[in-house]
Amino acid sequence: MRLSFCYFKAIVFRLLVKEDDMARWFILSGMLLVAIGVLIQFAPWVFNWFGKLPGDIRIESGQSKVFIPITSMIIISIVLTILINLFRRW
Repeated sequence: MRLSFCYFKAIVFRLLVKEDDMARWFILSGMLLVAIGVLIQFAPWVFNWFGKLPGDIRIESGQSKVFIPITSMIIISIVLTILINLFRRW
């Protein structure tokens, strides 16, 4: 009997993530988004570095602008990876 990829993915998801854990992750991610929103609203200078690092690409010509924050996204990825690994071990 051949299983489709979506069915296999659903089985693996159910085995790896319990429903309680999923609800907890949704609540934590919502709280994180609210905290980031409050910081952006009341303390915008906290995120002034974003997009101004060496390696971030900004192209402006006429009426078009292209912004590719490569270095900023790498730093955010490293910080999030460290935080997630710390929370998993804790």
